[in-house]
Formats: sequence, C-alpha cells, structure tokens
Amino acid sequence: MFDDLNAVPTPEMPKVLLTGGSGFVGRSILGALVEAKYQVVNVTRKPTATTLPGVQDHVVQSLSGRNDWSVSLKGVDAVIHSAGRAHIMNETHANPLQAFREVNVEATLNLARQAAAAGVKRFIFISSVKVNGEETEANRAFSSSDTPAPLDAYGVSKMEAEQALLELASQAAMEVVIIRPVLVYGPGVKANFERMIATVDKGLPLPFRTISNRRSLIFVENLVDLICLCIRHPAAANRVFLASDGEDLSIGQILDKLAVAMNKKSRLFAFPQGLLALAASLVGKKEYFQRLCGSLQVDISDTRERLGWVPPVSVDKAFAITALHYRTKEAGTSHG
Repeated sequence: MFDDLNAVPTPEMPKVLLTGGSGFVGRSILGALVEAKYQVVNVTRKPTATTLPGVQDHVVQSLSGRNDWSVSLKGVDAVIHSAGRAHIMNETHANPLQAFREVNVEATLNLARQAAAAGVKRFIFISSVKVNGEETEANRAFSSSDTPAPLDAYGVSKMEAEQALLELASQAAMEVVIIRPVLVYGPGVKANFERMIATVDKGLPLPFRTISNRRSLIFVENLVDLICLCIRHPAAANRVFLASDGEDLSIGQILDKLAVAMNKKSRLFAFPQGLLALAASLVGKKEYFQRLCGSLQVDISDTRERLGWVPPVSVDKAFAITALHYRTKEAGTSHG
C-alpha cells in the first residue's frame, strides 16, 4: 500500500496527506487533488473500493494523540487536515468538551508535530466559524481578526487547536493555514440544508417571508478551491481565513432560490418572528430556529485581497447543482 510513499514528489506533482477524505468536504478535496494530479496519501478508516490515480490509502481506525504518522508522512509537502469530531446537535457524551479535545485538539497537534518533524512545509487546518461565535448582529459580520468567542464545546476545541497550531508554527519551519468555513452545502449535503431542500420539494408552506436575517454559506466546490489555493500560495502562511460564497442571504431568499433551482413554486408567507421564536422555544427547537432565522455573516474581504481569491461558482449555479443532485437521488430512490 505504501510502495510509493518514499518517492520524492516532482515540482509538478506535490505530495499531500489528506485526512477526512471520506467525509462530505473531504471527498471533494480528494477529487480536486486527483484532478490536479497531486500525489495523495488518503487517511481513511477503511480502504476505498475504487483506486484513484496517484492515491495511496493509509488506514487509521481512529484519530487520537497516539497515532504514528511516520510512514505516511514521508515525502509529504502539505497536510490538509479536514477530519475531526463534528458538531453534534443532540450531544450524549458525558463530557463533550473532553471528547472534542481528544480528537480536535490532541489528535490534531499530534499529527502537526510529527508533520513538522518530517519536514512538511505547510499544514492546512479546516476549522469552523464557530470559533468566532454563533450569531452576528445586523450589519456586523465576523472577521478573521476578531477575538475568538466560541460558545460550545466544539467551537472551543477548534479554537484551542488553532491556537496550538499557530504556536507550533512560531517554533518550527512548518507553515500553518487555518480556514474557518461557514455552513457548507452541495451535492449530498445532509442536516438542515437537506431538510430545506426536501421541504421545498414537497411544496410545504413556510412562515419565513418577512424574516430579515442574513446568513453566509459556502458551496463545497468554492471551499475546496480555496483549500487547494492555500496549498502553495505564499501569502497564506500562518494566517486565518474566513470562507463563504460572498453573498449573504435571508432564510426567505435561500428558500426562494432553492424553489427556483427545484423548479417549484415558493410557498413562503409572512408570520411574526417573535411568535415563531416563542413557538420554537416551547417545543424545544430554539437552537434549530436560531440556525434558520438568526444571522451569521462573515467578511471574506481579507481572504479575497490577500489571496486574490474569488469564489468560482455563483450561488445560483451552486444551488442548481445541489438541487439537481437531490432530484436525481430522489428519482433513483423512488425507482429502486
């Protein structure tokens, strides 16, 4: 499996170690790296069924502070660390912060320290906007220079990993790049975004016409484009970047755009936001309501200016691609 791990990459084909390659974002990163003809060490829990050109699987049962990365890091130029313990809506762990720290902090730092010792040039860490916080006020977007203010265990663990990585970069030759995405959507998206697509598809009326919130989102292909740019861009070194599509939308605009993408009629109607919030609290859906109707905006001007980055896929096209995948999947399910 590791026959080529000791090979020295040519300038045209750098070698990248990717964690989380089987996840929603990771699958797209892996596909982009293969398309760009990178050599890839794909860290996975089980070998992939399909052999991809230039990709070697490195099987790891779980991420911890005890993983030995010495073999898989040989000849690697850059690490893209997208694996981690994700935010969980209905947490059941007795000590959530400790559970997040074990994977998102201790395992991350273990990999980063071994990468630095192995001569890896750059370590890209996929963090989260939750390091900034949960909600923004009207016309006040988060920026990468804001003081971190995480409110849950997941956000705290990501913040602690960021801080430790930047401290490591100050003491080692390895550069660190931190990317904080907002909600990521695209083909195969799950959770709230898929629920919105399904609701629009069913033609259900929704009381969000006059909700005036603003939310930043990012299409998975746009995020992957930024990640790949950060592998080599000299101005990315030891910086924190916020990532979004650059177009903030209200919940009503999101649903209207999904309706257009699904070729459905939008069925939004007006209803007092205060009553909606009260109803959500009474039925134990306060956090869900906040995610839909609260504001969370990020300012990506620093990302654009420092890296010369422009999100390559427009929001309308991204919604159309996501909707087409959903319709195709649903058609396959109904005929299966």
